[in-house]
Amino acid sequence: MHTIGKLESSMKMNARMRCGLQTALFILLLIPVMIPVGEAIWLDVPPTGTKCVSEEIHSNVVVLGDYLIISEDNSNLPTISVKVTSPYGNNLYHMENVTHGQFAFTTQESGNYMACFCADSKSHGNQNVSINVDWKTGIAAKDWDSIAKKEKIQGVELEIRKLEGAVEAIHENLLYLRDREAEMRTVNEKTNSRVAWYSIMSLGICIAVSGLQVVYLKQYFEKKKLI
Repeated sequence: MHTIGKLESSMKMNARMRCGLQTALFILLLIPVMIPVGEAIWLDVPPTGTKCVSEEIHSNVVVLGDYLIISEDNSNLPTISVKVTSPYGNNLYHMENVTHGQFAFTTQESGNYMACFCADSKSHGNQNVSINVDWKTGIAAKDWDSIAKKEKIQGVELEIRKLEGAVEAIHENLLYLRDREAEMRTVNEKTNSRVAWYSIMSLGICIAVSGLQVVYLKQYFEKKKLI
């Protein structure tokens, strides 16, 4: 009996270890999918025109962007105008006649945030302007080196902090997706209700028009003494 108890205890411990490993693996697989990460983008802006990058971001998320003009002639770089706007059209960042720069802000509302780049026509000789844009959001926008120095953490503790931030980001994204799904469900229900009422109204109008046509034709034929 004592041996059987040991075997049962060992089996329970192995099951817990497997469950823990599966949970950790699941979290690691979710992290690159659910967490907003940095994304380097190469833009080729035409001489007359504007190119934009955008991302749908929920509220209370840190956004950091770096942009730099790439040119073979470093002594005579073309200049650009940069404008970053919120989903409601608020101007978050605006610079003109620049070759590089950085913008940072914390989102106030959920929606599509857009950064637009326009080449200054007098500075590039009617040639395309190449711009490298590094767009970071959420965990990717945090300066972990500064956090490590400020809080005096390093090694495993720093990696645990990063994982903790990643789990929080996953949780926030899941809540955001749940809210969006609830909003879409509400919109679908209202749309279905309106379509149903419209169908009933259309059917009622068709029946009324058909009845009026029958009455009119009956009166017409009676006047003509055809019936």
